[in-house]
Amino acid sequence: MAEPASVAVVVVTYDALPWIERCLDSVRGRETVVVDHGSRDGTVSRVREQYPDVRVIEQENRGLGAGWNAGIEGTTSDYVLLLNADAWLEAGALNRLVAFAGTRPRAAVIGPRLLNPDGTLQRSVRGFPTVWRLATEYLFLRKLAPGTSTFNGFYAGGFDHDETRDVEVVMGACMLLRRAAVDEVGLCDEDYFLFSEETDWCFRFREAGWEVVFFPGAECTHVRGASHSGRLYRENLRGHLLFLSKHRGPTVAERARRLLLTSLRLRGLVFRGDRGRAYRDGAAWLASGDVPALLER
Repeated sequence: MAEPASVAVVVVTYDALPWIERCLDSVRGRETVVVDHGSRDGTVSRVREQYPDVRVIEQENRGLGAGWNAGIEGTTSDYVLLLNADAWLEAGALNRLVAFAGTRPRAAVIGPRLLNPDGTLQRSVRGFPTVWRLATEYLFLRKLAPGTSTFNGFYAGGFDHDETRDVEVVMGACMLLRRAAVDEVGLCDEDYFLFSEETDWCFRFREAGWEVVFFPGAECTHVRGASHSGRLYRENLRGHLLFLSKHRGPTVAERARRLLLTSLRLRGLVFRGDRGRAYRDGAAWLASGDVPALLER
């Protein structure tokens, strides 16, 4: 009989105490690596005290993708589960993910159904960015027909997350990766600091002939972060521009920059408070240079 497939778990942490215990409890008994990016809230000491079998790697915070890569390189398993520190698997989910992966030998990435803490669905399938899809999102055009792929392709409009389906992108909060695919295509692109790293990776896997699959037969609860502002909001914008520049070319990326700039200026006029300030800050950043200048670190 063939050896059963092995799986390791990688969790990247940064001040993760509110949820890290529930996260690690959900994968007890599995090879687990925690990559910490400078937590100051006691995350590292808590993990080492309460989870002595978990290996901890401490490194400079060079972004989520860099943390994933360090964890992947520290394991040798057939599969690697990337799990957010604010997420936890429901009972039996990892076994079901690995079993399903065995039936789909060309699946490089498998994403489970994500749930909010109250048990409601968290939409986790995404579409690759295009200028039109960014327009539907940032100009609120998707509100016109949220259930259609034409006006809501960015969020996979019309897909109820109730069936197994080949998709473009699954959210990085919980992804099962096939090691053979990573070995062929390469590790996560560390030019992304936060946001769009999984989008880029899924695109590269699909371009190389691998599959990205949504599998609702396994579930994971994910605590969505608070609204992003400041640098985090700019990193979200930067991720869109980096993806388009890398995969669609500088002309398309520049069109997207101008679209985003116009839309955020409009949003900054309409919205007040922290939300409005985030939009105005994002617009100021987009206006500060062309795409090559904005993508410089």
